[in-house]
Amino acid sequence: MDRISLGNDEFEGRNNAYVLADDDRDELALVDTGIATDDVLADLRDGLADRGYAFADVDAVVLTHFHVDHAGLAGEIQAEGGATVYVHEADLSLVEGRPDAIAARDERRRSLLEEWGVPADAREELFSFLELTSRIEGPPPEATAIEDGTVLEVGGTTLETVHAPGHAAGLCCFEFETADGAEAFVGDAVLPVYTPNVGGADVRVQRPLENYLTTLRGIADRGYDRVWPGHREPIDEPADRALAIVDHHRDRSAAVLEILREHGPADAWTVSARLFGDLDGIHIVHGPGEAYAHLDHLRREGVLDVDGGRYRFADDGVDPDSIELLAD
Repeated sequence: MDRISLGNDEFEGRNNAYVLADDDRDELALVDTGIATDDVLADLRDGLADRGYAFADVDAVVLTHFHVDHAGLAGEIQAEGGATVYVHEADLSLVEGRPDAIAARDERRRSLLEEWGVPADAREELFSFLELTSRIEGPPPEATAIEDGTVLEVGGTTLETVHAPGHAAGLCCFEFETADGAEAFVGDAVLPVYTPNVGGADVRVQRPLENYLTTLRGIADRGYDRVWPGHREPIDEPADRALAIVDHHRDRSAAVLEILREHGPADAWTVSARLFGDLDGIHIVHGPGEAYAHLDHLRREGVLDVDGGRYRFADDGVDPDSIELLAD
């Protein structure tokens, strides 16, 4: 697989842009683009130039999801050569930078931060950070919507779209066949080092943990021989990695319950502080968002109740060990 490794000091480590090329048919595509900083722009231009290409040669850009470290340069590429930009329909309006979609997302984030109990000074710190990151989003492209099951013929490669929500509402994996077996580009659905954030990374996602667990089990069941993540190195045993992240979330739910046993009713910010300690930057929303994803899941399963944003064990609630997430 032809991979350009791109700098990224803002989020989860070096990003990957994947190059799909069929020189016989004069077809060139990219899967993800990296963040729209000058350094990353140079990384991507230089990486393509090393292969004999320029932005104007790119026919298609396939985005795994809307996050700026994956979609930031899509508009720049499209402006130079008219590339078609593909993204799941749930993320299209954000990738295109539509003001109504951005305003709705931002309003939901503000509402949830208050519901989660995030203090005013921490919220303001987060908003200042987000204002800075909005300057590195790059010009928005015009995008073409795809959905689960959409088949793309790009760069001489057949990609089948597999919707994989959780980390983001429109996150998709893209399956393809090689001589080595079934493989996929997976964006941030599965990462080799970090566990992708749920709850805070995309506040639009309803039932974020439930959706993400379904995605992880789906990846494990599909029998990929290798997957290519949005950050860092390829994953050669993707089913094992996906199920290890399920185990991680099982342990995290158990930790959340233990915090409530020890300290009594608490909001998501308080639980987050017990889990992660002090937070800054983007983690001011990622931390309580992840705590909320677990608290909300446990509430929906009948283990917890919530009142005024504070979670407590439900009267006559179900045994936590009986729910799917915590069961062996």
